[in-house]
Amino acid sequence: MSDRILILDFGSQVTQLIARRLREANVYCEIMPFDKGDAAVRAFAPKGIIFSGGPATVTDAGSPRAPEAAFDLGVPILGICYGQLTLSAQLGGKVESSDHREFGRAMVDVVEDCELFHGVWQAGQREQVWMSHGDRVTEIPPGFTAAGTSDGAPFAVIADDARRYYGVMFHPEVIHTPHGAQLLANFAHRVAGCAGDWTMAAFRDQAIERIRDQVGDKRVVCGLSGGVDSSVAAVLIHEAIGDQLHCIFVDHGLLRAGEAEQVVEIFREHYNIPLTHRNASEMFLGKLAGVEEPEEKRKIIGGLFIDVFEQEANKLGGAEFLAQGTLYPDVIESVSVTGGPSVTIKSHHNVGGLPARMNMSLVEPLRELFKDEVRALGRELGLPDSLVGRHPFPGPGLAIRLPGGVTEEKADILRKADQIYLEEIKSHGLYDAIWQAFAVLLPVRTVGVMGDYRTYEYVCALRAVTSTDGMTADFYPFDMAFLGAVSNRIVNEVRGINRVVYDVTSKPPGTIEWE
Repeated sequence: MSDRILILDFGSQVTQLIARRLREANVYCEIMPFDKGDAAVRAFAPKGIIFSGGPATVTDAGSPRAPEAAFDLGVPILGICYGQLTLSAQLGGKVESSDHREFGRAMVDVVEDCELFHGVWQAGQREQVWMSHGDRVTEIPPGFTAAGTSDGAPFAVIADDARRYYGVMFHPEVIHTPHGAQLLANFAHRVAGCAGDWTMAAFRDQAIERIRDQVGDKRVVCGLSGGVDSSVAAVLIHEAIGDQLHCIFVDHGLLRAGEAEQVVEIFREHYNIPLTHRNASEMFLGKLAGVEEPEEKRKIIGGLFIDVFEQEANKLGGAEFLAQGTLYPDVIESVSVTGGPSVTIKSHHNVGGLPARMNMSLVEPLRELFKDEVRALGRELGLPDSLVGRHPFPGPGLAIRLPGGVTEEKADILRKADQIYLEEIKSHGLYDAIWQAFAVLLPVRTVGVMGDYRTYEYVCALRAVTSTDGMTADFYPFDMAFLGAVSNRIVNEVRGINRVVYDVTSKPPGTIEWE
């Protein structure tokens, strides 16, 4: 087993990014709610522990605290933002609320060297960081020294090299702290002594072994969606258990253009994986008729998927396991420690388990991976780049890209516009520079003039963003010539659209997708 770091989550919007940075340093890690308990912390057997940030105030009665096992294990600890505050309070320091808050970019003056800074920062330097705090440490615990200060935090960095305890008031995990990833790598490699030997090839071998141990000689059905995640999961499981796997691909009438054909070709003809292709579009569109609220759409689609899987599995003579492409962000966003909006982000996933009526257990071999790691695993398994490199398409399907009611007519209009948009992006060589792009059919119509006729048709919105982590995003800066060409094609070729707009909204940390 690879060396590993445990991240105790106190509710920060960007806790996932801590894990992302550690994985980039080839160190395996997992996120655990801060209140999971002493036994869970000990059982994980980490080589180091990180306390995340969070929205609470340490001075409030009943505010979150780290479990005592974190200190009893004798392993290195790094506290980030709220993590530094509770670390200080629990070890005998003093924390107070402050009128001098720091949010956004700030500068830290490095006043003393420590192991956390080795080869990255040194005393006398002034470094840019990203702050997000109102409270601050006013008296450091015994054994600590002040290694860095900022305008709003006299103890912006505290260090105890003897016990290997560190605290930072800024967020090293976000890209706005330029050397933050190196500081986290320092903590994992130099301070905690992790070997950095976690690779995708090693994960593949371990995952295959785990699948075989879990499944034995039983049958598995896998729900294919046509996306990267379920496709990689299916190929990995097939490599582990062969024809014990049967894939079920449900066409719900809300797929992108050509997706159904591509899935059938890749899995039935290229990989020779047993596949049932069920066209259930009439059922899905019928249930969605008149439904406008996005969350209700998600739940309807998720419930229907379960129904279809159950029907098709019964036709096969039953199956003991249902496989799906759940990713690590799905898991984390579905067990928010703060009870915030992220609790419902993944409501169309069965992250918490299947309905009681289904006599199946879940197989989720990608449950520990982030999206880019899934892509790397897909390449390791030999999947074509056309599939592995596909943009994520949050969904489920086009239903959430159709604000308001869903109809077959509107789905067809959106599908054609979306296809043109992606064709133009690819023909201009921009696809790989963009993290995600899609079209949305707005629930409004406008009056326009086309030739000698007045029209009253829909408005189409285009979205394209760049991102390194999927947590934050900036709109892609298309030039006006490109937008003009795309708009002309959509208006000319898609009957039902007479106006196109481009969304230039950025996505700050912790927010969900535009819909």
